[in-house]
Amino acid sequence: MIILGIESTAHTIGIGITDGKKELANEMMMYKTTGGIHPREASQFMAKNAPLVVKKALEKSGLTINDIDGIAVANGPGLGPCLRVGVSLAVFLSSYYSLPLVGVNHCIAHIEVGKHDLGFKDPLVAYVSGANTQIIGLAGGRYRIYGETLDVGLGNAIDMVGRKMGLEFPAGPKMEALAKKGKNFIELPYTIKGMDLTFSGLVTAAKKLVGKTNKNDLAFSFQETIFSMFVEVTERALAHTKKKELLLVGGVAQNARLREMFQKMVKPHKAKFGSPKPEHNRDNGFMIALTGWKMIKAGLKTDPRNIGIKQGWRTDEVDVCWR
Repeated sequence: MIILGIESTAHTIGIGITDGKKELANEMMMYKTTGGIHPREASQFMAKNAPLVVKKALEKSGLTINDIDGIAVANGPGLGPCLRVGVSLAVFLSSYYSLPLVGVNHCIAHIEVGKHDLGFKDPLVAYVSGANTQIIGLAGGRYRIYGETLDVGLGNAIDMVGRKMGLEFPAGPKMEALAKKGKNFIELPYTIKGMDLTFSGLVTAAKKLVGKTNKNDLAFSFQETIFSMFVEVTERALAHTKKKELLLVGGVAQNARLREMFQKMVKPHKAKFGSPKPEHNRDNGFMIALTGWKMIKAGLKTDPRNIGIKQGWRTDEVDVCWR
């Protein structure tokens, strides 16, 4: 069974193809801007380029659309106008070629591709991207959330400070480069509420220091503080669940310093640590195709007439019956 997956939740239009074991194609194009994501403009970019990305994915795989056995699409969570592009494409392909369709939760797809890459069976998951920051574990047929952000996602917090510093979007890689040059730590707000996190106070304090202190030291201090908060609550969950695998996923997982902090944290717990390959950490179509393959194999299907979009679809609202 070969599944074509469509990702369009935020800034990337991605098309992936898999047979459930191998990545046959994983093509993508990313909307870029000097500020944050403008949903309407991003969706227009996706609508314009989606046919080209589909064509490139099929050429990469050496297949034609007639070789595809099913369509998977990320229909939440995400930006409404962007989600509609992917869902519209998925409904067309499913209806025109009479292919089964399944709607995939974007967050869960990040988890499933990470487990695929590393061979993990039952990890605690640290999921950190632009809009999402969660500590997750599978229990009772669902991915349960042990802790999460109460306001903005960690990646968006970095972008907010980065925008004030004049960094291009996405600000993460530029912030990481500046932080490597920082030498002096500046104390910033460190706010944890139980197992949850709040970044707004940290962001406000950091933005007020832009232009008043060395930008390398500010980037270093901001990154160390925000990452330490996330690692702390993740360690609490690891100690509580006693899981022996820790999986770091999401766009921010590509940060080398964050991975280094997690590698050190898991040692006393005698747990394995891992993160997917970079192209699978960023938003991509392969992770949607892979998760959709598992869902369709388990007998799940979505009626093309009723699929809709779910902008606020939470990770813990999905029954993981394919496990």
